[in-house]
This record gives sequence, structure tokens and C-alpha cells, in this order.
Amino acid sequence: MVSEEISINHVLQAAERIQVHRTPIATSTAMNELVSKNGGIMSSVELFFKCELFQKTGSFKYRGASNAIALLTDEEAANGVVCHSSGNHAQALALAAKNRGIPAYIVMPKNSPKVKKEAVYEYGAQIIECEPFQSERESMAEKVRVEKQASFIHPFNNPNVIAGQGTIVIELFSQVSDLDAILVPVGGGGMLTGCSIAAKALNPKIKVFAAEPSQVDDCYRTFKGKKRMTNSVKTESVADGLLTNLGDIAYHEVLKHVDDVFTVSEKEIIQAMELIWERMKLCIEPSAAVGCAVALYNQDFHEKIKQEGIKRIGIILCGGNVDIIKATELFQKYK
Repeated sequence: MVSEEISINHVLQAAERIQVHRTPIATSTAMNELVSKNGGIMSSVELFFKCELFQKTGSFKYRGASNAIALLTDEEAANGVVCHSSGNHAQALALAAKNRGIPAYIVMPKNSPKVKKEAVYEYGAQIIECEPFQSERESMAEKVRVEKQASFIHPFNNPNVIAGQGTIVIELFSQVSDLDAILVPVGGGGMLTGCSIAAKALNPKIKVFAAEPSQVDDCYRTFKGKKRMTNSVKTESVADGLLTNLGDIAYHEVLKHVDDVFTVSEKEIIQAMELIWERMKLCIEPSAAVGCAVALYNQDFHEKIKQEGIKRIGIILCGGNVDIIKATELFQKYK
């Protein structure tokens, strides 16, 4: 499959093919009221949280990884798979490979969260560490691919991965009716691409919004300037799962299917994360809090939903692979 061929049919086929958890929808009156209050919105706003933190391996990534591995031929699968990932795609690919009975070689930055590395080991994959830069990740993964003759499964710039991620929206739409908009965190853009293709195909009127940390805002700058932009190689964020630049496929699809992109600060991400932990009892990771942070704190977003009469919003809580001790330290740091 090439990028031009990614369609709702591929997403629907992926939904039939993969064996994943049907993750629940969570709601919170308190969170709804906070959004309305912070945005000066007189009418009620309803948030519907798609809880991908309860997906296998603790994030949405298992959807795409399992779809991509299922579509490998027996000859391709025999030599195993390789990827580079800060953690969630690593775990997802490791488990999907284990379930098919093939080797998995995972290139991970040295500073990846310990909890994510431990999970990758538990799923039986081999970890190869690298420096925490995109170029280093890519070069090391290519080296391993050549040595092992393994199939490279890109964490977001892979059509079969993207189709798998789009199954989030297939489920969401079957669980919640009449959504006006969805808010999707964006890093490399695989989830955003799959979800936007599916959402617009199933409901052309729905608004698709991307949520991004302001410290790694290449998607925001790309969308606003209609020109490919990238982040500094040394850029950091508490949302470690969103540090990568938009992939080639996402770059083209975002400009076609996404209606707007909003950013939030590091403090706002952690404040939203703490609220979700406290009010909803959901232990999400920082990357998963970015969409909620936009809904709570971004004034441009508030103006947008007031102008367009948006009331029912689906928010993807993309993962829950978080170090509890580090999370509590972040809560104290950003008080």
C-alpha cells in the first residue's frame, strides 16, 4: 500500500483483522464544567475520552503494529521486524511480533523511560540503545535492518500502521453519537492521519483538531504556514511520545484532513494530566494529556468551538505508560 491509497476501506479492513481491546469511553462532569468555565462558554461542552491507555501494551500503538505485522508475508516475517521508538511503538511491536512468533529488534533512545524499556524486554524483544536524536534512531535501525534482514516497521510513516491507528475512530464513532469534533495528539502523525481519514470519511462535517506541545510544534507551524517545518534535534518535552517530526505521509494528509492545530505549554500538559489522574482516576502519560490540555487552556481553541457551535468533543487519551514516581515529581514541579 502507498500513501495515496490509504482510505477508509483500509481502516475498516484493519478493524476486522486486528485483535485489540475495545477501549472504553470516559466522561467527567467536572472536566466539562472546567472547559466551559475556562473558555467563557455559556452552553455546556461535553468531552468524551477514548481511553487508549487501556489498550494492549498501554497505548494505541498496538493497533498499528499488529496490523502491520499481520500483513507481512511469511517470507518477510521469518527474519523478524525492527523499529526505532521512544517506548510505546516499541512495546506494541514487541508484543505483536511475539504473538506471531517472530523476532523483534527495537532501537530505543538511551533516555527512554525505564518502565517502557522493561516492558519491551518482558515481551521478548531485543533492545539496541542509541543517542536520543532522530538521526541516530534512524541510522541505528537501518543498520540493524541490514544485519538481520528484518522488516522495518516505522512507528508512524507506514500506511499499514496508519490504517491500524484509524481503528480508534471506528470504535469511537460506534460508542459516541453526534460528535462535533475530535482532538488528537500529534507527534509523528500516524494516529492523527489514520483518525482524520476515518473521521472525515464517516462524517465529513466533523472537525478534526490536532493537539501538540508548544516546545515541539512542527505540526502547528507546518499547518499554519502550509510548508514543511521541523523541530530542533535537541528539543525536549514532558510529552516524550510526541517528540518526533511529522512523517512524510502525515505531512500531506494533515493538510487535507485536519481543520486546525493547537498547542499547549509544558505546565498546561502536566496540569491537565494531574486533573485527569485526580478527577477521573486515569493514570495517563503526559503525551495523552495534550488533547485535554488544549480543551482546558487554549484560548484559540475556545474561540473556535464558540464560533462553530462545537459542543461534543472526542479526545484521544493515547497511552498510560508512565513512571509513577516521575509523574508525581512533575506534578510538584509544575504546581
